[in-house]
Amino acid sequence: MSRIAATFAALKAQGRKALIPYVTAGDPFADLTPDIMQALAEGGADIIELGVPFSDPMADGPVVQKAGERALARGIGLTQVLAMVREFRTRDAGTPVVLMGYANPIERYDQRHGAGSFVRDAAAAGVDGVLVVDYPPEECEALAAQLQSAGLDLIFLLAPTSTDERMQQVGRIATGYVYYVSLKGVTGAGHLDTAAVAEMLPRIRRHVRVPVGVGFGIRDAAGARAVGAVADGVVIGSRLVQILEGESRDNAPPRAIEAARAFMAEIRAALDTLATPVTGAPR
Repeated sequence: MSRIAATFAALKAQGRKALIPYVTAGDPFADLTPDIMQALAEGGADIIELGVPFSDPMADGPVVQKAGERALARGIGLTQVLAMVREFRTRDAGTPVVLMGYANPIERYDQRHGAGSFVRDAAAAGVDGVLVVDYPPEECEALAAQLQSAGLDLIFLLAPTSTDERMQQVGRIATGYVYYVSLKGVTGAGHLDTAAVAEMLPRIRRHVRVPVGVGFGIRDAAGARAVGAVADGVVIGSRLVQILEGESRDNAPPRAIEAARAFMAEIRAALDTLATPVTGAPR
C-alpha cells in the first residue's frame, strides 16, 4: 500500500477528510519550500501537492502562473524540486508528497538523465505520486506502469465536462486519488458551487474506486467544510499561494512559514468538525 493509500485509509477509519494544500516549489523564496512543507504538515495537511514550475502552464490561473514564473526566474526546475523533497524527507517521513505539473519537464528530465530516470529519482527522493495535467489516461499507460513498479501513484484530473467514458478511462489506471476540478476554467477562477460538486461526485464514484479530492475555488474554512461534507479530500492552492506571496513582500521568510501553518490549522479545524469516527475502526 502506498503512503497516499495508507493516509486515506487511516483518515477513513477516523471519519476524517484529507486536507491537501498546493504550493509552488521555489516560491515565495527559492530555499524556503521544505520549511513551508513542514509547516503545512504541522498545521494539519495530510498530503502535499508540490507544483513543478513550467513556462507554459495550461491550467494555472494568474496567481499560480505568476508563482511559477517567479520560481523559474530563481532557477527552479525539476532537479531542484526533487532536492526539496529529499530535504523535506529528512524531517518528515510520513506525509505523502505529490508532484503536480506538466509533461514537458518530465520528458526533458528523462532526455537529460536517461529513460526512466524521472520515476527512479522521484521515488528515491521520497515522492509518493505524480499528477501530470497534460497526460490523458490513454497516453500514459507506460508511465503509469513505471510509477506503479516504483510504488508511486498516478493521479488524474476530472472536470465538470468529463464524460462517463473519460471517467472509466481514469478509473481503470488511476491510483492514490483523483482530483476533481470543481470549476470550468483555470485555478483560482470562478465561484464554488458546492451543490454542483455534491451532484457530480456520485457519478464519479460509479467509475472510480480511489478517493476523490476536490479543488479549484476553495478559499476559506467555510468552503473547505462545505466541500469536505461530500468529498474525500479538499485541495487548496491559489489562496495559499496568495497568502505566501503577501507574506513575502517584506522579505520575511518566518512570516511566510507561520502563515502557512496558521492557514492549514484553520482549514484543518473546519474539516475536523465533520469527523464521524467509524464504529469498530482500528485504533
